[in-house]
Amino acid sequence: MNLAERIKFNDDGLVCAVVVDHESNDVLMVAWMNAEALELTLTTRRGTYFSRSRGKLWVKGETSGHVQHVQEVRHDCDADTLLVRVIQEGPACHTGTRSCFDTEARRLL
Repeated sequence: MNLAERIKFNDDGLVCAVVVDHESNDVLMVAWMNAEALELTLTTRRGTYFSRSRGKLWVKGETSGHVQHVQEVRHDCDADTLLVRVIQEGPACHTGTRSCFDTEARRLL
């Protein structure tokens, strides 16, 4: 059974993908994948995702040049979330920061 056959996509046909830096383990971004995006990610080794707002696939870096070289894709124990380990060229966030989680940390508790 290949990876895509093991994944539990939600009712919209999507699965959450947590993208981390392959070397530092820093969380870079969170995105969504459908079966086609997952297959393209696995075959091209470029981070490919599904835009819920635009309703179409997008390849990370196709307009910005900040590409992701996918090193590994894993699923969690429930097979409903993916961990995508990448070598990131340039910023991962659309705001120009290295990570979408680079905002000032605030203590929640």
